[in-house]
Amino acid sequence: MVEHAFEEHLAPNQYYDRQFDIEAAKILPGEYYVTRRDMLIVTVLGSCVSACIRDRVSGIGGMNHFMLPESGTENGDPLSSSARYGTYAMEMLINQLIKLGAKRPNLEAKVFGGGNVMRHFTVHNIGERNADFALEYLKTEKIRVVAQDLVGIYPRKVYFFPKTGKVLIKRLRNIHNNTIFEREKEYSSRLQVTPIAGDVELF
Repeated sequence: MVEHAFEEHLAPNQYYDRQFDIEAAKILPGEYYVTRRDMLIVTVLGSCVSACIRDRVSGIGGMNHFMLPESGTENGDPLSSSARYGTYAMEMLINQLIKLGAKRPNLEAKVFGGGNVMRHFTVHNIGERNADFALEYLKTEKIRVVAQDLVGIYPRKVYFFPKTGKVLIKRLRNIHNNTIFEREKEYSSRLQVTPIAGDVELF
């Protein structure tokens, strides 16, 4: 599988979820998944953000999991490197939805994550920056946000059922290992050295 620029690529982790008795895909930082099928998409978020976007008529839906690079502190400049990374992450998801048959006027979004949990980051409130970017992007693209659970102090486990639009959120108040933090730290490190390839159209 060819990994796209911006560290954004199709989630490879698929399994059968016994708890919900349904086929599932688990996405990690920098991944996304889009499907027409009745299935579950799962991720765990610290300071990263996930947009769950679906066609409310057909049930075609998907989720991404992304973070703005720490280097992008350019006062909200829409052409900044951080905005371009975020824009790419959102465009990959939306373009795949449309490729599978979703209609843009029918798209609606639920947005989660952006917790203030990553103390090793040098940028202040990186989770809040991620959350603000996602909401602003969806507003600009005229995709209605019908639910959100953003910022705060806890990581979240997100269960998204695209066919129905249902989302379950589990706040992870007791974490006995550093898996979430290490994944996001490693992802952040990759973003610092990944070149911004290709043009990004701003609408």
